[in-house]
Amino acid sequence: MTATKHLQRQRRHFKIRQSIIGTAEKPRLSVFRSNKAIYAQLVDDTKSATLVSASSLQMKGKKGIEAAKLVGQEIGKLAKEKKIELCVFDRGGYLYHGQVKALADGAREGGLKF
Repeated sequence: MTATKHLQRQRRHFKIRQSIIGTAEKPRLSVFRSNKAIYAQLVDDTKSATLVSASSLQMKGKKGIEAAKLVGQEIGKLAKEKKIELCVFDRGGYLYHGQVKALADGAREGGLKF
């Protein structure tokens, strides 16, 4: 039986999550892409709490790579306000190119270090 793209991504994400853990000092920058938007959040896995979040739904009229870069910059700015500088990048099972790479670059410009 062949797995769908969604199941394949879930398996990749599960394998990634086995080795990546976010703490209060170094939270996990989690990325999720839907057909219409891209979401990012900083997560403290020890408390199971979201510290900061941003999405492209807040960026009116922006789509694709341009919106992803703005989401990255926004999450970096919000993290700086909470005095978070370091994080661990969790690409969510997606390939590191296109929107995911643009979000990561935007977060670096916003002040986060991976």
